[in-house]
Amino acid sequence: DRLDGSGASRLSPHLAWGEIGPRQVAATVAARVAAEPALAPGAEKFMAEIAWREFAWHLLHHYPHMAERNWRPAFDAMAWRDDPAGLRAWQRGCTGYPAVDAGMRELWATGWLSNRARMVVASFLTKHLLVDWRAGADWFLDMLVDADLASNAVNWQWVAGSGVDAAPFFRIFNPSAQGQRYDSNGAWARRWIPELMDVPDKYVHEPWRAPRDLFDGHLVAPVVDHAAARARALAAFAELPREGGEVSRA
Repeated sequence: DRLDGSGASRLSPHLAWGEIGPRQVAATVAARVAAEPALAPGAEKFMAEIAWREFAWHLLHHYPHMAERNWRPAFDAMAWRDDPAGLRAWQRGCTGYPAVDAGMRELWATGWLSNRARMVVASFLTKHLLVDWRAGADWFLDMLVDADLASNAVNWQWVAGSGVDAAPFFRIFNPSAQGQRYDSNGAWARRWIPELMDVPDKYVHEPWRAPRDLFDGHLVAPVVDHAAARARALAAFAELPREGGEVSRA
């Protein structure tokens, strides 16, 4: 569970393009675990991710509208912000938050992001900027080499809070804390944001706190304040109508 994706299988593009299938993956994993039982815990976690992908396709098959519409109808009343400048800053990796910007620049350059980074950047767009999850989902479909319609819709709605078994709306990642926890030495952030090269580790995920004489001044200022953005998002979510567990199936 790292922002740089170390240890990821990198099978997702091959699954997305049909070069391998989930049954083939499951059979290979089962054979490997039979030969090396100590691998069972990691294999179980890995196969849970494969199962989540298949669950996404099960949902999309039965509810094809979910690629474009909220699973939870209460979110039809969500006051998403029309923020072209914020969306573009996010797309270009210029939000001022290294954990977000490194991810978006990696996506732009390579077409790939770790699962952790995908959650961080998606949370920032939908909760810090309050931009509709569909704008982010469309960008991912355009940019990802493993773009998968079902997984993309399910995962974006999960982060935004509008989806199946979604993350609680009050779960709003602190992008600085995510960077400090999952890229503690800043190596990944510096790889994609060379402007951070001279910023000490203690400031690398909050460079606006570093003394100005430590770098050349070309760092992007944060587009929003974390605490203020979090409060704004919580207020917006609090305005959503209560729902009785029904899902939109039209």
